[in-house]
Amino acid sequence: MTNLLLDAEQLYGELRAGVGRLMTPDTVLVGIWSGGAWLAQRLNADLKTGRPVGTISSTLHRDDFGERGLGGVEATTELPFEIDGARILLIDDVLASGRTIRAVVNELFDYGRPASVELAVMVDRGGRELPIAPVFAAAKLTLPANQRLSLARESDGRFTFAVKETT
Repeated sequence: MTNLLLDAEQLYGELRAGVGRLMTPDTVLVGIWSGGAWLAQRLNADLKTGRPVGTISSTLHRDDFGERGLGGVEATTELPFEIDGARILLIDDVLASGRTIRAVVNELFDYGRPASVELAVMVDRGGRELPIAPVFAAAKLTLPANQRLSLARESDGRFTFAVKETT
């Protein structure tokens, strides 16, 4: 474990402000499983959109599906609104390679053709493998390739970050 101090609640406040500026009356939030879904649910409540929030999984469209498998029963897509013609704002916790976003966009188009798709993230950690960029990132940082930044949700709903070494 690395001692990188990131105040997830402060970054959430930045994300809330940024997403608030991006919202239009017809924007719907779709959170990427799991950290992005937590963020989208809380953003939707805090911004009082009055619209349902969606959750999307990248599982079935990942290019490493053979290695990762289904990733758990909970990682499902639930889009409780019409996708055709919708203005979608994808929410994710950490953007790195861009491969998850590519998979999520493929999943999204299985449900219809949105009018637009934008991306807002809490942390852009760099290391992109694909030409994908958020329209808003609460923070940008660089981590070594062998470290992973993970968002956690405490029992009281507050967010925290942990940096873990990968092999």
